[in-house]
Amino acid sequence: MPGEPGTISDRRVRLQRLNQVARFAFPQRHAIAIILGFTLAVAAISAVEPLILKALFDELAGARSHQTLIISVATLLGLAIARELLDGAANWLTWRTRIGLQYALLEATVGKLHKMPLRIQRSEGVGAIMTRLDRSIQGFTSAVTLLLFNVLPSVIFLLIAIWIMLELEWRLALVVLSFAPMPALIAMRAAPEQVERERSLLDQWAHIYSRFNEVLSGIVTVRSFSMEETEKGRFLKDVAAANRLVVRGVATDASYGAVSNVVVAVARIWAVGLGAYLAIRGEVTIGTIVAFLGYVGGLFGPVQGLSGVYSALRRASVSLDEIFRILNVQEHLGDSPEAEELDGVQGDVWFDNVHFRYEQAGRPLLDGITLHVAPGQTIAIVGPSGSGKTTLMALLMRFYDPTEGRILLDGRDLRTIKQSALRRNIGVVLQDPLLFNDTVLANIAYGRIGASEEEIIAAARAANADEFIRRLPEGYATMVGERGALLSVGERQRITIARALLKNPAILVLDEATSSLDAESEEAVQTAIESLVRDRTTFIIAHRLATVINADRILVLKEGRIVESGTHLELLQQRGYYASLVKRQSRGLIVNEGEEPGAGPSAGAGI
Repeated sequence: MPGEPGTISDRRVRLQRLNQVARFAFPQRHAIAIILGFTLAVAAISAVEPLILKALFDELAGARSHQTLIISVATLLGLAIARELLDGAANWLTWRTRIGLQYALLEATVGKLHKMPLRIQRSEGVGAIMTRLDRSIQGFTSAVTLLLFNVLPSVIFLLIAIWIMLELEWRLALVVLSFAPMPALIAMRAAPEQVERERSLLDQWAHIYSRFNEVLSGIVTVRSFSMEETEKGRFLKDVAAANRLVVRGVATDASYGAVSNVVVAVARIWAVGLGAYLAIRGEVTIGTIVAFLGYVGGLFGPVQGLSGVYSALRRASVSLDEIFRILNVQEHLGDSPEAEELDGVQGDVWFDNVHFRYEQAGRPLLDGITLHVAPGQTIAIVGPSGSGKTTLMALLMRFYDPTEGRILLDGRDLRTIKQSALRRNIGVVLQDPLLFNDTVLANIAYGRIGASEEEIIAAARAANADEFIRRLPEGYATMVGERGALLSVGERQRITIARALLKNPAILVLDEATSSLDAESEEAVQTAIESLVRDRTTFIIAHRLATVINADRILVLKEGRIVESGTHLELLQQRGYYASLVKRQSRGLIVNEGEEPGAGPSAGAGI
């Protein structure tokens, strides 16, 4: 049958998920066993109480013994106290277990987020991913807690209650039990709408907080365009739409709940009516009727609870889908089992006919790059935006693998090296200087955990950052704010350069490392960088050509290909694309008529 493979596949997926859930719950197995023991004891106490009431009322209807009254009341009081103690202990252990399960899920999903393909994080947005993750884990842990600690005790109570009711009076039992499936059927009728609503709400809240996160991150732009009220209105409008969906859902759930409660009331009334009729005829005792009324309340509570569990689990399936979407995402790059550590890096880099594209059908971002960089060489890469400069460095750091060709480091294919080992040997200063909301000292120390304060300060001095850091309110202990927002762009850039200096790597990647600095700071940092790159393999990506004129070789990339290669003077003499860039940017390097390119006192100055 055509549908059978899909069914088998769905079963397989469900079994895999159950195995994964069981693996997360396994460390809590002892606590779960104790909780189940407590809740089963509570269920047994609840099942015994109506029998004691029956004995009490039957005795009162006969001999009216004060001793029986005292014993029965004392027994009920003892059972009530025992139930509350057990229930309280089970509740405490349940929360402890729930927190443990939540931590295990966070550990797995957060670890996966760190290894998730960059394109997923960039396309969905950090705010959306975090909102989905938080709500999904909360919903899932609630559902698992409900399943483990409510379903089984409810089932045990139902079985005990049904058996006792049939033993007491089978006719009353059949009347009551005929109503029992109705709340479950009502819950099944409500579940599809609840699942769809939960999925829609998850999407809406993810969208709302993704945008909100962007607005707060770009608050300077928002204020610059006087868009505060517009963004506030957009946010509140979206929240109001989500809230309307919640309110409609509550109304729907309330209507289903009311119908279910009516069913319980009708069952109780039937039990009272039939019980009274049988009592008048002398076929049952008053105590039996009282016991049945106790079981009716006790019976439909678990039945409605089980129905609620069904609805909760259907809604939690949405959360489960989201969690496993993250857990089962195919890591874009993983270390092969044979991947090795990296020691004694020389810095010999070879791009061997490298091609790369993000999508199979998309245009190639790199189209046949072949390049050899000897240890200690400085290579500058220039070209228009989108030419593949940053992509080439992303491949070197193995954020992606080439679609064709290979990249070698000291003669070893990068795919045979552990990624962590590779990146420990590459220092990076990006165009966007990102700092964490921590102290200046901690942000520089991020380059090498365990570095001494003296080493950190030395790196700051080399990056021309020590002087302004000491002028900060608390010096190196000053908090820099989210993404370093309390510092100027130039100050943030110098701290990231200090971080790279502290790392002391064999290979450097400077992606517009001085683009945010003023002329005075740029000169000082450029001097520090010149000292840093000595005896290290360095790649400099730049639009401002003043930072590349001293490179051993300059590569011009256009449309993913190397179209020009040479030193600054050699490329000027070629009068190609690089020379045209120089003319556009230069203030003292424009070649005068009749003067050889690169000749004269102005050569090399002012770019």
